[in-house]
Amino acid sequence: MNQNPAVSDLATIVAEATPAGRGGIGIIRLSGSGVFQIGKTLVGDLPDKRIVETRAFRAADNSVIDQGLVIYFQGPASFTGEDVLELHGHGGPVVMAMLMQRCIELGARQARPGEFTERAFLNNKIDLTQAEAVADLIDSASEAAARNAVKSLQGAFSEKINDLVAKVTHLRIFVEASIDFPEEEEDFLADQNLTDQLEEMMAEVISILSNAKQGVILQEGLQLVLVGEANAGKSSMMNLLSGQETSIVTEIPGTTRDVIKENIVLDGIPIRVLDTAGIRDSSDPIEREGIRRTVQSIEQADAVLWLVDWPAEIGQDQVVSADTLSTLMHSRLNNLRRALFKGVDIDKPLVVILNKVDLLDSNRLQGIPPEPDTVYFSTKTGQGLPAMMAVLKEKLGLDIHSDGLFSARRRHLSALQLASEHLQLAFQRLTEESAGELMAEELKCAQDALGEITGKLRSDELLGKIFSGFCIGK
Repeated sequence: MNQNPAVSDLATIVAEATPAGRGGIGIIRLSGSGVFQIGKTLVGDLPDKRIVETRAFRAADNSVIDQGLVIYFQGPASFTGEDVLELHGHGGPVVMAMLMQRCIELGARQARPGEFTERAFLNNKIDLTQAEAVADLIDSASEAAARNAVKSLQGAFSEKINDLVAKVTHLRIFVEASIDFPEEEEDFLADQNLTDQLEEMMAEVISILSNAKQGVILQEGLQLVLVGEANAGKSSMMNLLSGQETSIVTEIPGTTRDVIKENIVLDGIPIRVLDTAGIRDSSDPIEREGIRRTVQSIEQADAVLWLVDWPAEIGQDQVVSADTLSTLMHSRLNNLRRALFKGVDIDKPLVVILNKVDLLDSNRLQGIPPEPDTVYFSTKTGQGLPAMMAVLKEKLGLDIHSDGLFSARRRHLSALQLASEHLQLAFQRLTEESAGELMAEELKCAQDALGEITGKLRSDELLGKIFSGFCIGK
């Protein structure tokens, strides 16, 4: 075994790389400095590196546990950067358990969740964003999320961050060097090029942040909460979106008392829909608790769908002109908003759903476009669903087919936001205060924030949180 000295000399680890349970194929994966000797004892002579051959997997008494394929990856040319061995046997749980136990008898230990990927990171085979993309790809809830995870795994996100870090570092070096050599008479802070560079970097980090927000939504799913007065059609909307009778629908207002949740994929976007209790004054303590949870759901949501029983608001039999109805729509919605959301700050995307329009004469709606961010809808027929999704995606800035997207996590958003704030402060130090030392310090803070994304700056606590969510065999 020609173990590369750059490869970490950690304990040899073993895990089942395929899901637990009964299957046609089961894979046991080992990684570490003891792989070569363990493999030789278990299967005899190992195949040449990266060559697949059939071997018998033997117990301590030389009896055959199973027979299957063996692949040997010699470090550092492997996923983890260490020697790696894969045993492809039959996927019965008893066989897999026997093979696992045999590997442990020969000196390996059970891998922790994500430990193979963690070693790939520690051995500089991938950076932290690529490591996270491995888990994101496995957990993808939609095709768009899977495509974005592959992009991050291939380094698309890392490349953007590394390029930005290089620009920040270059500018910081220039500023600090200019401060260290004050004998040069030229006022470097008056150089327009510095201002231009900072403006370019601020715009770039905002662009990356925008794409990262979309990546988070596509990976984690959009949390969409349905709100409105009692009997506005929220439960019917939930059933329409989920394609099943998730919520109870009756003519009795206030049927929904608790928050009901359902995971769906709509227009390629994974969505977690929350059907909430109708907001109204109530003396019922259970209903009041449901309303409190509704308010809490609004505060935690990514976007809000506000359902309004539109026929009940304008009168089914009332005949008015288009101008009058448009004016009524505007004033009535404002009154409803004040009454319904009193004390609730909706500082997030809000789409108004004018529901039950199937009960209205269609002639009454012709030529009367809804207000901005407002959609005519029928939970009975599905009318308005494409329009609702179009408005929602526009308000969230979602374009799942954009080439610039990649998978991202909320910690990335926090780091990018922090970097953006420090770059803005650096711009202020330069343009308003002409304070070179303070500008250099803000650039350093921006550089550190960006470094946390790819793992250039890291803590053991951060790594523990990230890799603990991985599969055992990854």
